[in-house]
Amino acid sequence: MMEIVWLVPAGLVLVALFFYLGWFLNNSVGRKSIVASQERSKEILQSAEKEASLIRQTAEKDANAIKKEKILEAKDEWHKKKVEYDNEVNHKKQKLQNVERQLQQREETIDKRLDSAMQKEKENKNAERDLLGLQKQIDQRQGELDAREKQQNEQLQRISGLTAEEAKQILIENMVNEARGDVNRIVKDIYEKAKSEAKKEAQKIIIQAIQRTAAECSVESTVSVVQIQNDELKGRIIGKEGRNIRAFEAATGVDVIVDDTPEAVILSSYDMFRREIARISLERLIADGRIHPARIEEVVTKVTSELEEEIFKEGEHTIMQLGIHGMHNEMIKLIGRMKYRSSYGQNLLQHSIEVSYLTGIMAAELGLDSNLAKRAGLLHDIGKTMDRIIEGPHALIGFDLSKKYREHPIICNAIGSHHEDMEMETAIAPLVQAADAISGARPGARREPIEGYVKRLETLEALAKSFEGVAKTYAIQAGREVRVVVEHERIDDIFADKLAYDIARKIETEMEYPGQIKVTVIREVRKVHVAK
Repeated sequence: MMEIVWLVPAGLVLVALFFYLGWFLNNSVGRKSIVASQERSKEILQSAEKEASLIRQTAEKDANAIKKEKILEAKDEWHKKKVEYDNEVNHKKQKLQNVERQLQQREETIDKRLDSAMQKEKENKNAERDLLGLQKQIDQRQGELDAREKQQNEQLQRISGLTAEEAKQILIENMVNEARGDVNRIVKDIYEKAKSEAKKEAQKIIIQAIQRTAAECSVESTVSVVQIQNDELKGRIIGKEGRNIRAFEAATGVDVIVDDTPEAVILSSYDMFRREIARISLERLIADGRIHPARIEEVVTKVTSELEEEIFKEGEHTIMQLGIHGMHNEMIKLIGRMKYRSSYGQNLLQHSIEVSYLTGIMAAELGLDSNLAKRAGLLHDIGKTMDRIIEGPHALIGFDLSKKYREHPIICNAIGSHHEDMEMETAIAPLVQAADAISGARPGARREPIEGYVKRLETLEALAKSFEGVAKTYAIQAGREVRVVVEHERIDDIFADKLAYDIARKIETEMEYPGQIKVTVIREVRKVHVAK
């Protein structure tokens, strides 16, 4: 127990001793480290000062070098600027000298002009004084003339017994009548000259166009005749209780006439395309020998398909014949379909080809685009292929079709305006109209019903007779000329020419006719005495 009590104080003493030794050692080492660190800091500071001194010296050297270099560059730049400035100043001085010389020259010129103007002003003043003197003389003489004129007028009034107003009125009437006669004579001369020149030129162009086209006249009928080997086939065509003929008419849309005509069957229809399908189908049925409703429908369907292909080939052949390219396939089909369409008995395709040639030739003579003209002439009646399906004038139907298939606007206008259903906008449009009239008016080209022919002649005579001073009218040469007999006491020779012109213009505006109509005014004086 005593040992333990002793050991505790001893342990405490040892701990205190160790603590003191630790503190002493730590303090001693710290001082040494502080001293060492201070010495190292001094060395680093001295080294840094040396490096800073070196850097400062190097920087001063570099700065001096750069300064010298910049001073040299600035001197060079200043020298260049000075040279440029001197050059610019010299250039401006030269310009100023030139301007001064020009101003000096202008000043001299102005001085000369001023001297000349002053001289002219002096001359004008002298001339003005002379004119004033002459004006006084003229006024004096004018007063004398007025006095003499007044005396003469008073003497004329006493001699003639008329006042000045009455004499003036008579003179004016005489001058008006004389002027009217002169005007009519001048108008007649101008009209005759223009008519002669225009007629010659138009005849030349039209004759050349007609001579250079050689289209044949084709007159189509509304019936087709199918020849058969013997009359026994008629019974087979009719069939039992007429079922074959009914099936054939239903499939083709054509009337079949089986009458007493020997070895022939007649097909009747206004539609030439359907009539052609019926003719070919009937010939094939007769050649095959099998005639019954099912076979009829089969043959008609096959023939229709073949004819559609033939129509396209016909259209292609036509445009190749005319040298036309780049046309829509649907338009080519419609062109081929024109082969099976007639107008007033004239085959529509042949008529369109003829119009195309005529329009192209006339356009070439006038210096216009002949290709566009030929294309417009070919397509001018394209609307007739659809006029039984679409309501409206065929010209406007053709205009819509050509627009739909992207034809040139000039062609569209020519198609739509060739019957004046719309306004003509280009020079090709009247050429198409003229070519259409030439082709349709050619003798034998078209058939005209007798009723329409007679009505046209009566209208022509009545229209000519509606003018004052007309005694009688006669339509001759199938309505291509009208003779007008006038009352000689009411119409003189000068007004007869004007009457012919007025009648012709009224016919143009109020009538529709093929070709042209010649107006002949006849004025005659008959004196009759009877010998007894």
